[in-house]
Amino acid sequence: MLPKQVWAIRARLELADNLRDLALFNVAIDSKLRGCDLVKLAVSDLVKDGRVCERVSVIQTKTKRPVQFELADNTRDTVLAWVQSPKMLGCRFMFPSRFHDRPHISTRQYGHIVRDGVTAIGLEPSGYGTHSLRRTKAAEIYRQSGNLRAVQLLLGHTKVDSTVRYLGV
Repeated sequence: MLPKQVWAIRARLELADNLRDLALFNVAIDSKLRGCDLVKLAVSDLVKDGRVCERVSVIQTKTKRPVQFELADNTRDTVLAWVQSPKMLGCRFMFPSRFHDRPHISTRQYGHIVRDGVTAIGLEPSGYGTHSLRRTKAAEIYRQSGNLRAVQLLLGHTKVDSTVRYLGV
């Protein structure tokens, strides 16, 4: 996803005052996590002592290895506003489900949120998905630095070949 598309979706979510989806979208971009790991983030993963962490480390479900990421200022502001909102009172997970039998949103629901955001700015949803958000910041970092090894580490890939394929370079 291009930076201007990211900003267009963020602007729409801000105008709609959709704090949960804005926090989800921002954390997805900054964290570069797979959907299965993103939806399972606990409040305690991102917030310590009432403050949103600048740097976060989580264990990936797929690789069982830790991956570290930084949260930008705007993401930290959004996350703080979201966790302090009345809807988050007593919630363990960052993105709780509305259904009582599920502790957090599903990857499918996350996919619907991404599709809605993409559609809202006039893009064809078939060309974008949850993985588009994972790839966005990694591709931007590679464009700016040309450093494949750094992107490999950020994505938690074990082989640089995987990163090359992933970025399409």
